[in-house]
Amino acid sequence: MDKQARFRTIEKMKKKYPIVMLCKIAEISRAGYYKWKTTVGNREARIEQDTDLKEHILAINRLRPYFGYKRMRTALRKEGLHINHKKVRRLMRELGIRSVIRKKRPFAGRKPSVVFPNVLNREFTADTILKKFVTDITYVRVEHDFVYLSVILDLCNNEVVAWEISTRNDLQLVLDTVKQLDAKDAILHSDQGFQYTTKSYSNLLEEKKLIGSHSRRGNCFDNACIESFFSHLKTEKLYLEKPNSEVAARKMIAEYINYYNHERFQKKLGDLSPIEYREAIAA
Repeated sequence: MDKQARFRTIEKMKKKYPIVMLCKIAEISRAGYYKWKTTVGNREARIEQDTDLKEHILAINRLRPYFGYKRMRTALRKEGLHINHKKVRRLMRELGIRSVIRKKRPFAGRKPSVVFPNVLNREFTADTILKKFVTDITYVRVEHDFVYLSVILDLCNNEVVAWEISTRNDLQLVLDTVKQLDAKDAILHSDQGFQYTTKSYSNLLEEKKLIGSHSRRGNCFDNACIESFFSHLKTEKLYLEKPNSEVAARKMIAEYINYYNHERFQKKLGDLSPIEYREAIAA
């Protein structure tokens, strides 16, 4: 067993046995152990601090997707977090976040963004299923990292009809979610995140005969229903059980969505769950 492994073993067993005895058995000095502990502790503290900062950055980015690293630094300072702009830029790069506003580049073949009109216009109700949908992405903390959850919600009964998770907050995550949807001539509403304004997304909606709709830029209230679902998911499941891997996160999310769709009654649905309501109106 190498020295690093012995240090970790002592750290795990120190609550049951004296450190002096453990160091003697492992044939390492107490000074060496404490030096290792200080180094590892500082590194873990930095990782934890960076993870907390990333949560703040992601939250700000959801409301202000057009912020670059300079404006993000200012927003963080207004929250009392005085962070060097280089660190903000590094953390945003690690999260894959860039301002949705791009400088014009003089190369050929650049495709413009596709922005749909706000067809939904905050009309968050529907008389029948498979007519109006909202979609969005949220982040899920997994120890010192994040995975991203994409969801599509039916506004008639608030049922989750499609979802997918990924370690990358990218276009493919959105496309994989939309591909699960089968509802011709229905409205699919989202914010103006970069994934939802690409030509690939527009082409997929056209292929599936869906009507695209976008919130006004930076206005989270235009997509409030799905934000509400994400809040329930996190407070009722993820904050309590705290997944420690992508596999665990996927399992917990699947469990909660199954519960949410089949069992979690809602006042607006007459104290029925989404699927109970769907079955009731179909009867």
